[in-house]
Amino acid sequence: MKAIAVEPGAGEPSLVERPRPEPEPGEALVRTLRVGIDGTDHEVIAGHHGNLPAGADRLVLGHEAVGVVEEPNGTDLDAGEFVVPTVRRPPGRSNEFFERGEPDMAPEDEYFERGIVGAHGFMAEYVTSPAEYLVSIPPELAELGFLVEPISITEKAIEHAVATRSAFDWTPETALVLGNGPLGLLTLAMFESVLDIDRTYCLGRRDRSHPTVELVEDLGATYVDSRETPVSEIPDAHEAVDLVYEATGHAKHAFETVDALAPNGVGVLLGVPEPWEFEVDGGRLHRELVLHNKALLGTVNSHRGHFEAAIDTLSQLPEWFTDELVTGVYDLGEYTEAFKNGDDVVKTAVEFDAPAGGF
Repeated sequence: MKAIAVEPGAGEPSLVERPRPEPEPGEALVRTLRVGIDGTDHEVIAGHHGNLPAGADRLVLGHEAVGVVEEPNGTDLDAGEFVVPTVRRPPGRSNEFFERGEPDMAPEDEYFERGIVGAHGFMAEYVTSPAEYLVSIPPELAELGFLVEPISITEKAIEHAVATRSAFDWTPETALVLGNGPLGLLTLAMFESVLDIDRTYCLGRRDRSHPTVELVEDLGATYVDSRETPVSEIPDAHEAVDLVYEATGHAKHAFETVDALAPNGVGVLLGVPEPWEFEVDGGRLHRELVLHNKALLGTVNSHRGHFEAAIDTLSQLPEWFTDELVTGVYDLGEYTEAFKNGDDVVKTAVEFDAPAGGF
């Protein structure tokens, strides 16, 4: 079977031949339909994130996938059922985090991540997975099933943000998304269309002619160009906000977020920055957090419950938005196009197959 693999840091992804996998007991064989590409994939390709499976010289990419069950293999799944696989797997042994159904809370070295850390991903014509890590998705949503994984990341982030404010009555009226990449745009759409937050803002570094900026404004949000208005100046230029969602990986934003927050606000950090040393007024930062009841939290990955919530959210996103968000779906013969960045690129995916009759 064909797969897309990379030697991290050594070059571009390539199309390779691999044996078709055979499911173990408790596993199903899944025929891959589509796999999305995001910033993490590019970080893996560049060698900045992730690592190879033991004994492998290449990593099969892909963690945003949707497929169809080819062989249930005695599991509770049905042949022909559309599924989205979760990403984390136990590292050859079980541990308390997986046993509790909370793999997203496992520390480093206590998990593998398919297509990222220590395990091959889903960019292959067929994959196997334990049934417990395959989440059913309705047929009418399968075409966009590769968006479920990124949406699940935000489902977790929002859940944890709300949990930090659960000791008092907190209903966010304003929100700021840092980053107008695909994850930031999906989150902004959730804030606008699903959570119905009154006033939303999105910060980026792109000219207003860029399609992502048009998407921000079409959603009804206010675009903030960070080259004109830094995060810390947003309260003066616009207003302080109740919720900040950071999806840039720009280390300074973690600290500037505190200034952007209104009293009782919470900032959620998702970006993973490179090492970077710079000066911070720690005393002022500490004072802001304490005297104004602000909170910062970090979050990564998601669990099955977040995937299930993400499928419900996907069903509520406007069709016009997903049409404009997904700027390219490429078959295997054109897979290199899916990895290209450009002014007209927002979100892309590789199509390995299509269900009978098409999507």
